[in-house]
Amino acid sequence: MKLNKLTLIITVISAISIFGAIAYNGEKSEQALEAERSVVSTVTVAAPEVAIVNVEPKSYLASVTGHGEALPRYQLALSSEVSGRVDKLNGNFVTGQQVKQGDTLAYINDTLYLEAVANAKLSVADAKLALLEEERQVVQAKLEWQRSGVTGEPASPLVLRSPQLDAAKAKLDKAMSELKVAKQNLSKTKILAPFDALIVSTEIQPGSYVQAGTQLAELYSTDRIEVTVPLSEYQWQNLPPVSTLGDKSWPVTLTDSNGLKHWQGFVGRVENHFDNTSRQRALVVIVERPLALATPLLPGTFVEALIQGRSLSNMWQLPASAVSQSSDIWIVNAENKLNSHKANKVFEKGEWIYLQPLLSQSSANVVVRPLNSYVSGTFVTPKTEILIGSSLYSQDIEALEEIAQSHSEVSR
Repeated sequence: MKLNKLTLIITVISAISIFGAIAYNGEKSEQALEAERSVVSTVTVAAPEVAIVNVEPKSYLASVTGHGEALPRYQLALSSEVSGRVDKLNGNFVTGQQVKQGDTLAYINDTLYLEAVANAKLSVADAKLALLEEERQVVQAKLEWQRSGVTGEPASPLVLRSPQLDAAKAKLDKAMSELKVAKQNLSKTKILAPFDALIVSTEIQPGSYVQAGTQLAELYSTDRIEVTVPLSEYQWQNLPPVSTLGDKSWPVTLTDSNGLKHWQGFVGRVENHFDNTSRQRALVVIVERPLALATPLLPGTFVEALIQGRSLSNMWQLPASAVSQSSDIWIVNAENKLNSHKANKVFEKGEWIYLQPLLSQSSANVVVRPLNSYVSGTFVTPKTEILIGSSLYSQDIEALEEIAQSHSEVSR
């Protein structure tokens, strides 16, 4: 009986201890949850900062950029018109040298051609003599016909020797033509430069034997360089009327592929057909006396052509970085939310692009350097950048003071 009472007392005490522990732990857990809720409620996610530039529509002078290869006006494979042995070459008849129009480049042995001229002169002399004799015989034939007392015309023209006279005249004409050809062939033994030229390659040397039609050299004219620049229909729309393009008043700046050398040219003419491969129409840029410039423009140089276009109104000017890889621009609206729009690019110049404004708004705050991870509707903290010279700077008072000070020091 005493044992049962003891067991009951121990059981009651244990139960009280367990419930007390549970109550204590429950109170502690509730306090921990309240603390966590308090921490969560105090943590706020800051809106990401984005650099923006405020743009308004203005008028800008358009420019069109194209590419092409600088080529000479004429590229000639110079050939011989006569056959013979090469006796002598001009000292400047080497690659890289320039020659003037009419300069003798090579001499072909002329012995046979001198002989041909002499023979042709002899034939001319014989023909002249034969013509004089025939003319005398014609006079004699007419006298004899008159003395015969026969009236009317003779039965055959041979009586008065008219056909014989015509034949003598024709033989003289033939002899004169042969003399002319012989003299021309003799003159062709001297190989002359047909225009002011750069010697690109030579194919002969003293002692070489050439046939008529043998290539002697390759020449590039030096009076001008021409660059054919294909343009899309979209680019043509930014240029002035075609009727005015073939005028020196439309300047073009050419730049080499490294961006280090520059040349000034002008639109010389406009092609009136579409290329079969590119399906584009081209204009031709001309640079006069290219090898005489301070920085010579060499044939074969690949260049970028910047062509001055017409004035366009109602354009946005933006840094090229403002257009994303998907050809979008991101605008921060009045609620500081991001919205994307397709960039309707009209032209570009250097590090700037020029767009048609959105139909819904004339001015806007455009993100300068958008990220691919942007999502429409995201809240952002805009930081305005301003244009100083040709660069964008953060609109920060201290930073602007430092920039202004550096500009003043440079100017001094």
